[in-house]
Amino acid sequence: MAWNEPGGNNKDPWGGGNRNNDGPPDLDELLRKMQQKLNGLFGGKPSGSADGRPGGGSFPWSLVMIVLAVVYGLWGFYQVDANESAVVLRLGKYHSTETSGLHWNPPLVDHVTKVNMTEVRTERTTGQMLTEDASIVDVVLQVQWHIDDAESFVLRVRDPLKSLQEATDSALRHVVGSQTLNGVISQNRTQVSADTQVRLQEYLDLYQTGIRVDVVNLTDAKAPREVQDAFDDVVRAREDEVRLQNEAQAYSNQVIPVARGQAQRMIEEAEAYKSRVVESARGEAARFTALLSEFERAPEVTRERMYLDAVQEVMSNTSKVMVDVEGGNNMMYLPLDKLAEGSAASASQRPQISPQVIDEISQRVINQLRTEVNNNRRNREVR
Repeated sequence: MAWNEPGGNNKDPWGGGNRNNDGPPDLDELLRKMQQKLNGLFGGKPSGSADGRPGGGSFPWSLVMIVLAVVYGLWGFYQVDANESAVVLRLGKYHSTETSGLHWNPPLVDHVTKVNMTEVRTERTTGQMLTEDASIVDVVLQVQWHIDDAESFVLRVRDPLKSLQEATDSALRHVVGSQTLNGVISQNRTQVSADTQVRLQEYLDLYQTGIRVDVVNLTDAKAPREVQDAFDDVVRAREDEVRLQNEAQAYSNQVIPVARGQAQRMIEEAEAYKSRVVESARGEAARFTALLSEFERAPEVTRERMYLDAVQEVMSNTSKVMVDVEGGNNMMYLPLDKLAEGSAASASQRPQISPQVIDEISQRVINQLRTEVNNNRRNREVR
């Protein structure tokens, strides 16, 4: 039977003793009992009421509430550094993004996540990939990145780092697949890094990761270890090819200018010879024209003068002298060359006669002979 049923045991479970009425226990009495238990719990002493019953005292609830409010208020302050941003969620929903400084948000209501916006982080990826010419290459790539959008980095993607790794691998495989093995390893490494960075950033922006790629470095690219020896031979052969091409180009750069200089010199010499011959011919033509006018004026004199000049030009190149005496049948011959040879035999005993002296003597003899010939001609004309 329940304690509050009629005729039953009216013992109050709240400790109030037997009651004469059948109603519920007194609420004030219940509150007093709870205060007594709390006083005992916090080390206080229970106080009696004016009618001798326990209770009657009051617990300082206002002080407790003030202390809790102060603790709650202090708990809500937080500091955001200059290189950080704070993403604030209110009841699980995005509320705002706070910058550097001192901020306050209600604890247990708002959730604050701080992210470093200036830290440059490095992600490394490796793997074997297939090139355009169906060759396999081992590639090592490093990506340097930082957080550009705190809201997207915290809320848009569940695992931004994993998304970055998968996007890097996808972009690198796409770029390597469009290059030849030689291009990836040596010729186009810079272009591979640049193309990978552009494609990776497109993927990250599409996923809304809030990540900004700073630098992409293709740190290593080589053939697989199983074929490394054969590939090294191919690389050395290509290096020899480039070296020989450079040597041939250097030889060409050395020989061609010399040949061009010689050709230019020959052209200039030919032009000079041409000018000399043309001018000489013009001079001879002018001399002949002048001589023709003189010949028309005095034919006999001009003809004799031309004859004498021609004979003098011919005889001046020989050491023999021939004298033709008019009216005689004999021609006098002076072997001046033999005389010079004979005089050379006795050069040790007498002084040598120079060729100039011999020419002078010969000229005097010729002049003397010419004078005698002219005198004989005049005598005959007088007779």
